[in-house]
Amino acid sequence: MPSLGQAAECATVMTDNDRIPQVLVVDDEPNIRELVQVALKFHGCAVSTAAGGMDAIRQAEALRPDLIVLDVMMPDLDGFEVCRRLRAMGNEVPVIFLTARDTSSDTVTGLALGGDDYVTKPFSVEALVARVRAVLRRASRSGAAGDAPADTTLRVGDLELDESRWTVRRAGVPVELSPTEFRLLAYLMRHQGRVLTRAQLLESVWGWDYAGQSQIVETYVSYLRRKLDPLGPPLIHTQRGVGYTLRADGGQRLDEGQRAEQGQAARGQPPAGPGGPP
Repeated sequence: MPSLGQAAECATVMTDNDRIPQVLVVDDEPNIRELVQVALKFHGCAVSTAAGGMDAIRQAEALRPDLIVLDVMMPDLDGFEVCRRLRAMGNEVPVIFLTARDTSSDTVTGLALGGDDYVTKPFSVEALVARVRAVLRRASRSGAAGDAPADTTLRVGDLELDESRWTVRRAGVPVELSPTEFRLLAYLMRHQGRVLTRAQLLESVWGWDYAGQSQIVETYVSYLRRKLDPLGPPLIHTQRGVGYTLRADGGQRLDEGQRAEQGQAARGQPPAGPGGPP
C-alpha cells in the first residue's frame, strides 16, 4: 500500500501544471473499467466511466474530459465510430484506443480517425498509465503554446502553418489536416533541414518512447505528401534507413519515398496505409 507521500508524488506526474486531468474511461467490461479507473485515480486523475459508445459520446460532450481511454469493441457503438462522431462534432479530445484487436490496419484506422495512441489487451497497467501520461503532457504543452502571445506561425518556402489558429496554407491555398497530421507537420517544420528519425517522430508527435510502430510515421508522411505535393515541389524528403527531413530545395530531385509513391499512383495503388484520415 503506497504512503501518502508516494500518492502525492504520483498525483503530480500526469501533467506539467497544477490542474487535475479529467479522464473518461469507456469499456463494456466492468472489470476493465474498474482496473483502469483505480490506476488512473492513484496517479492523480479524476476519472469518470462509461459502459458503451452512446454513453461515451454523451459524457464526452457534457464533461469535456482532457482524455478518453476508449475501448474499440463494444456492442452498441464501437470505439472507432465514437471517435468519428466526436471529431465530426468538433470535439478534439485526445483518445487512446483500448482493444483486443492487434493488427496494423486497426492501428492505422484508429490513429487516422484522430486517435492519439493504441493499447492492446491484455495490457500492463503501468504501460497504459505511461501512455496516458505522455498524451496528457503533450496536450498540456500544446495548450500552453496556444496561449502564448508570441508569433506562432512557421514558414518553410511557400508553406505556412499557424499553430495558434491551427491553419495550414501552401502557395496561399488552405490545406485541411487532421490533428495528428498537423502535429507531425509542425514538428517537421520546427526542425526544418534536420533529418529526424522515426523514433524521434514517434516520441515527439505521438508520445511513444519506442519505435515498434514506425509504420505509423510512414503512413502519416504519405498523408502529408498527398496533400502538400500537388500544390508545389516536394517538401518532405526520405533519408533512406534513417527518417525524414522537411526542406524547400526547389523540387529539383525526388527522393526514394516520393518515387515510390509516384510509382504506386501510376499503377493505381494507394500509398502505405488504408488511406488518409477524413
